[in-house]
Order: sequence, then structure tokens, then C-alpha cells
Amino acid sequence: MSDAPAKSATNAGPPNRLGRMARREMRFAYGMLAPTFLIVLAVVLLPLIANFWISFKPVQLSDLRAPTLSVNERLRGKLDTAGDTAEIEYRLRNTSQKAVIAEAGFTDTLPEGLVVSDLDPRCTLSGQDLTCRLGDVPARFREDIKIKVTAGEAYIAKPVNPRDSEAASFGDADNVLTNMTFTLDNYRKVFSSSDFWHVLRVTFYYTVFGTLSALVLGLFAAQLLNQHFRGRSMLRGLFLFPYVAPVIAVAFTWIILLDPYSGTLNALLVQAGMIGTPIDFFGQRSVDISLFGFTFGFPVALTTVIAFEAWRYFPLAFLFILARMQALSSDVYEAAEIDGATPLQQFWYISLPQLIGILAVLFLLRFIWTFNKFDDIFLLTGGGAGTRTLTVDVYEQAFAISNLGAGAAVAVVVFAVLLAFSLLFFTFSPQDDG
Repeated sequence: MSDAPAKSATNAGPPNRLGRMARREMRFAYGMLAPTFLIVLAVVLLPLIANFWISFKPVQLSDLRAPTLSVNERLRGKLDTAGDTAEIEYRLRNTSQKAVIAEAGFTDTLPEGLVVSDLDPRCTLSGQDLTCRLGDVPARFREDIKIKVTAGEAYIAKPVNPRDSEAASFGDADNVLTNMTFTLDNYRKVFSSSDFWHVLRVTFYYTVFGTLSALVLGLFAAQLLNQHFRGRSMLRGLFLFPYVAPVIAVAFTWIILLDPYSGTLNALLVQAGMIGTPIDFFGQRSVDISLFGFTFGFPVALTTVIAFEAWRYFPLAFLFILARMQALSSDVYEAAEIDGATPLQQFWYISLPQLIGILAVLFLLRFIWTFNKFDDIFLLTGGGAGTRTLTVDVYEQAFAISNLGAGAAVAVVVFAVLLAFSLLFFTFSPQDDG
């Protein structure tokens, strides 16, 4: 009997099940968050699922519009007085180049007072309601149906253009976007292409060096503007100009400045005797450089695009790094200065370890954004001169050659690469010691 209270006290603890009030609060919280979940589902997941769906289908740009029977109606002749005759012509066309429309046809309503004098055998007339049944319409179908009409007194008293009542088509057709037929042809075409692996290498080269260059410039700018001097705030604002300026404006400014015929940079280099002939920075694929007995092709256009990328996006890294630097304690730097540490030693052993975390996050963000970058390259080079990346390839596959399925397959490859990179990053990324 004496052990019962002790045993009861040992087993005492919080209840394992939620109470009635807690369950009501949980349901209320889920109800409040439901709109957010739906918005995320609609904005993020649905387009992603749609892209995966399209990548397994032989979809062309013309397949975005479901196959239909196009009906164009016109009146041939004049109906000015009673007894005049004319023809109502229906121009029919299958909008698809490869799909058959089953049980196709169209309906129309003729104006009051028009009497049909010659009717196509495929058409029937009930009052003023016209119905034409064409059966199965093959791909690339084109045909004209002509119906002779005579104007009566009722029509002359109240003339109405037959086109005012629009003809409505009907029929069933297989839509490649919604059927359950899937294929791997898009992926076979992408991976078997000799250009794909070159484009993938260019994309990684552009992304890695563009990201690292932006981070290094941002780190240097943050270290410089973390010092106290007159006009520091104004200079910080000016450093943000490349990032906040419209991309189309700065892109064309770079194109004008680096133009081989009228560009300022080429003119200065030629007059200084540094180069003999102007360099087409955005149009020259590579130039041979000999170094230590080795000759290699230096990618001119791609390097110029990377320089633009670093210049335009270093302000983002600059802002984040500067904010982290301002949060560092000054006591450690004072102690290191008393111990005789040089500025480079203070940066390497004190500042950099505490900036690793923010640098890692910036590298992840900039890597993803640069890998997905399209507008900069498209505005500067159009993907030519060895600067074609995967995102430019998506655009060219989907819209230049109208192969939406192949473009979606390349987009899936981009997603898979970024997903793998993100998983590796979160697994091995360094932590901020600060």
C-alpha cells in the first residue's frame, strides 16, 4: 500500500492526447492556413506539375489550341430587292495538322426572310436553323459549303447580315495535352543531341564563375564601405545602382560601350596600343592564348557576359555581407590589433569565419538565380557566340522551333540539377560560427 502513491507520482506527466480545446484550436489554425496552402499549390506546384506533364508528350506550339473545326462565313452577292439570289459560303478548316475531328459539323441561324433554294446534302434546315454534319474530318481538312438563298419581302423590310449570327462548330478530337499517351522521345532528343552537353558545360561555367565573381566583388565592396569616412552613405547608395537599374537599359549600355566599331572601350584600347584591332566582346566566341607553352581558347563572349553578371548582381551580396559585418563585435578586432594582427590577418581569422554562413546562403541563392538566368544572356548575345545556356535552350526549343515538349524536358533537367545542388548544399554547407 505504501508504494502506490510513489508509483502514481512516477507515472504522472502531461496527457498523451490533445484536449477538446486544443483540437478546436488546431482545426482553426489549419482553416486559417488553408488559403495560403492553396495559393502555394496554385502558384508553385501546379505549373511544376504541368511542366512535367508536357515534358512526356509530343507537344508542338500549335497543340496548345485544341483541334476544332474553324468556320468562316461570308455572303457572296447582293440582296437589295425581293427575289434577289446570293450564296452563303462557309469556309471550313481543321485547325490541327495531324488530329482527326470525329462527328464534326456546324450550326447556324439564317436571317428571317431568307429562303434556301439549294441546300447541301449534308445539311438540314429546321425553320431558319441550319445544321451541317460532315462526319469525321481528317487533318488539314479544307472545304467550302455553299448554300443558295433568295431574299423575301420580310428580309428586304428588315435586312440582316448573315454573318451577324456566328456559326458554331462541334466535334470530338483527341487533345495531346489532355490524353493519357506519354513518351520519352523528348528526353531522348535532348540527351542524344550533341549540343546539349556543350550547353550544360557552358551553363555550369557561367553559373559558377558568375556567382563567385559577384560574391567576391560584394565582399570587397562591403569590406571597403564598412570603414568610417565622409560620404559613406552616399557611396553605399551608388553601389546599388547596377542592381536597381532596369536590366534592358544596362544591357544595351554595355552593348554600346563594348561595340567593336563605335564602342568607347575598344577606342581607348586601340588608341593606347593595347590591341591592334577592335574586339567584338559579345560576338567573338574565343581567342587563342598561349601561356607557358600551352595554347587554349579563351571564351571572349562568355567571359564578358560573366563580367556583366558579376557587375550587375554584386550589390545584393554587398548588402547582405555589410549587414553581417555591422553585427560583428568590435572588441575582438581591438584585441587582435593590440596583439599586432595585420588587417589581412584580422579579415582572414576573425571576419571570414563569421561570414561563412551568410556567404553560403548567398552562394545558394545566386547559384539558383544565375542558373535560371535568361534575360541577361538573351539581351546581350541572344545565346550566340558560345553563350547558350539551358534556359536559352528552353526558349529556343519551345518557341524558336515550336517544340514545347522538348523545351519542357530541358526545363525538367534544369529543375533536377538545381534540386540535386540544393540537397548537396544543405548536406555539406558550412555553418555560421557567429
